[in-house]
Amino acid sequence: MKIIDADGHVNDGASVDEIAKYMPEGCRVRRVFPEFDHLHFYFPGKKASSGNPGARQWINFLDETGIDWTVVYPGAGLAVGRIVTREWAIAACRAYNNWLYEKFLKASPRIKGMALIPIQDVGRATEEMSRAVKELGMCGAMLPSNGEGLKGHLGSEIYWPIYEEAEKLGCALAVHGGCHHHFGMDSFSTYYPVHALGHPIGIMVQAAAMLSHGIFDRFPRLRVAFLEGGATWVPFFMDRINRSYHSHIQLDLEGVPLTGPEPGNRASDYLKRHIQQGRIFVGFDCDDEGLGYAVQRAGSEPFLFASDFPHESFSAGSCRQEIDELLHREDLTPKEKAAVLAANAERLYTLSPAT
Repeated sequence: MKIIDADGHVNDGASVDEIAKYMPEGCRVRRVFPEFDHLHFYFPGKKASSGNPGARQWINFLDETGIDWTVVYPGAGLAVGRIVTREWAIAACRAYNNWLYEKFLKASPRIKGMALIPIQDVGRATEEMSRAVKELGMCGAMLPSNGEGLKGHLGSEIYWPIYEEAEKLGCALAVHGGCHHHFGMDSFSTYYPVHALGHPIGIMVQAAAMLSHGIFDRFPRLRVAFLEGGATWVPFFMDRINRSYHSHIQLDLEGVPLTGPEPGNRASDYLKRHIQQGRIFVGFDCDDEGLGYAVQRAGSEPFLFASDFPHESFSAGSCRQEIDELLHREDLTPKEKAAVLAANAERLYTLSPAT
């Protein structure tokens, strides 16, 4: 069965000196991206190393797991949304994209990339996304789920030019968790619950923002993935929006319901319509026990297999074991397995420029 990794990673944090070569002359670079949050790497105890695989190691990983190709995201660059200096954000994103292209994408067509864009400056963000797709051959761009550099939620009108440009390019966008501050856990001194809750909370907030502010109606050719929060937030989300929408329907000044579900329709059906029309995708973890139920509720169309190598899957052996366990699951049909392991990723990441 064909397998596509919709969310792998590179260790850009360990490659500061390499990325610094692509920064503007005169920049003193000790680190390119900010810290994730107050606790991410600062706790005593056993911490597994994610390593720093280069292109050759990535190809070996794909060969050993039987994965056809991967789309890689940053490590340290997941904190791009925390940059508050506009000029640094512009320079850092361009430097990262050039480094990723030279070190990984040129090495093999089996390693594909998602660009970082300086969301701190929407005009420059659209320019960098266009450059990354047209000149560097990237599949699209990553949007941070959280950070001080964001000027609003991702449903805000300020970001509409990014969505318009993504439609023109026919490329994907992906909201990826990473920074978990300001979610009510800043005083936690134990990290694992911050990690466990931070990823789904961040992407759920942005999914709600984009859905409820009409982004997928306004930009019907937009394709957005919400990654690294697992699959089981989706049925929870569906239940909550169903209950809340019907008791809190908002009208404009003429008394017409705001963009969203038509009166009498369920909010979850509005979500499912966008899923079925290929606008919304969701990454899952192979050990999600609730994946079958999430597929039952939302359909198989949105869900994407992710290796998360070298973060959570530290070796080809552990990743292949997860894949084999998924292939033997009884709560998914063969057609659903084929969809979540490859077909959905192909629909998300294949460039399809608007005509």
